[in-house]
Formats: sequence, C-alpha cells, structure tokens
Amino acid sequence: MNARIDFLGLQAFLAIAERGSFQRAAAQLNLSQTALSHRMKKLEQDLGLKLFVRTTRQVTLTDAGAQLLPNAQRMVGELAASFEDLRQKGREKQERIAVCFLPTLAVHYLPALLREFCATHPAVSVRIYDNSATEICDLVRNGTAEFGLTLSSDTHPDLEVKPLMKEPFVLLCPKTHAVAKGGQVNWSDLAGIPLVRTSRQAGNRLLIDDALGPRRDQLDWRWEVLHIATAASIARSGVGLTVVPRLAIDGIDMAGLVALPLNNPGVTRTIGILSSRERPLSPTAEAFRALVERMVKADSLARAKPAVPRLRRA
Repeated sequence: MNARIDFLGLQAFLAIAERGSFQRAAAQLNLSQTALSHRMKKLEQDLGLKLFVRTTRQVTLTDAGAQLLPNAQRMVGELAASFEDLRQKGREKQERIAVCFLPTLAVHYLPALLREFCATHPAVSVRIYDNSATEICDLVRNGTAEFGLTLSSDTHPDLEVKPLMKEPFVLLCPKTHAVAKGGQVNWSDLAGIPLVRTSRQAGNRLLIDDALGPRRDQLDWRWEVLHIATAASIARSGVGLTVVPRLAIDGIDMAGLVALPLNNPGVTRTIGILSSRERPLSPTAEAFRALVERMVKADSLARAKPAVPRLRRA
C-alpha cells in the first residue's frame, strides 16, 4: 500500500527548519502559530517520530528531522517546479491561439479584427489558417484550430456552426462589357458568354451549382481555376466572366472591373462560426470569437441598410 504524503505537514516542517522559528514560519505561511503547531503535530504522529526539539529560546532538528530535511526539500522543490511548468504551459496556451478563416473572409475582416484584439490582448499571438471550407472543418475537428469563420453547411457531427450572416454572390466583368450597362444581371443574361468557375474543391462552386440546379448546364463554363484571384484576372482580360462572393472583391485588384448583383436566382452563402462540440474554447479564443461575432454581425447590418439618398439643393 502506498503511504499517504502529508504535503501541508512537509511545507510546515520546511518553513520551521529553514527559519528556525515557529513564529517566523507561521508568518511566512500566513498561518497562526496554533495552526502551524497542529500541522507539525499531525506530521510527527504520522511518522511516529519527533522532528524538532523546541525550547523557549530555539528550535533544533532531531536526528530524524535532519535526515528528512534534504529529502523534503528535494521533493517539495520538484513539486513546485512541476507546478510552475504547468502554469507556464497554461500561460502559453492563453497567449497563443489558432483560428481559421476562409480566405475571402480573412482579407475582409482580419485587419480590423486583429487591430481591435491587439488593443485588449497585446501579449496574445494569433495563428491564422486561411484555408478552404473542407480544410477548416478538419482543422477544427482535430483540435489544430479552436474555431473557424467559414461556410455554414452540413458538417461533421462533432462540430457545430453558429450562422452569422448571408452574403450574396456577384458577377465580375470588365466595365466596358455589354452586360455591365444595366447595373445588374440575371443568370439568363449570361447564356452564351464564356464563364470562369472555381474547382469542386471550393465550397463556393457547390453552392452555385446547387442554387442553379439544371440551369447550370445551360451556361458556358469555359474555364476552371482553383483561386478567386485567378478567376478575377481572367475576367479583367474579358476572356471570361466570373461569379464570386461579394466580400471577395476586397482581395481583388478591381481596376477595370465592376461587381454586378446577380438575380433570378439570387445566390447567397451563409457564413458562421464553426467550433467543436467536445472541446470548450480557451478564454482567450472565446474573447476573439466574441469579437468576430460582433464585427461580422455589425458589418452585415450595415450592408443591409438601404442607402439614404441625398437631397439636392434647389
């Protein structure tokens, strides 16, 4: 049977031995002398040995106390070092978080997010994974990232999504293109026009295909690329137009391009925060998540408000 270790008693023993006084030891441990004496009495009873000889003038170690002292110092020192190591790991975890953002959302939101977060958490470093929706799902599920701002769609059962906003898709085309004259476009207006789409690896492609249904096969999807920036560069050349999420235009060189609303049908994607059902967020990640939610919702509300027309002076 393993012997029970009286750590409080050992702490009292070391304090008395190192300070040579019950009074000074009690003050160091923030205890009354009565409480300190009770701890020592209990430790000596457990050991069946006297550890101190106490007179009115001094406190000295017995032979048993002298034998115990170096071992107790080593044991308590190792325990203190172990606790400090764990505290340090806890601090490091609080000072470093990892989160995921879809690339289009990272470009749009991260500059303002990080600026505000750094103002309240200056010692925290943030690792950003700007990956695809599928990759974000994997990173959150395996614990590499604490949460992700991504597409709100069917996910792994271990994950949950909190929807925050709906974002429309728009058509990118040269300002001089014929379809740009009307200021907005129906999908039927794109018949016969070469189009650029992203590959099936991108969640945006699946959303557009599902929204269009059989009508997607009536369009001339001439080119296929992996990245939105590539599709935009092709659109700028006029070789083929492309459809992108509205927020994506923040990360695109829009020189010579225009983003047009797309109707009949209007296609949107729902953006939400993806997190694990099994692992709670760290306090620091929870603070960052709250900031993300507030900023995304505020942005969504601002975009939803109709523009107020300016009155002309007579």
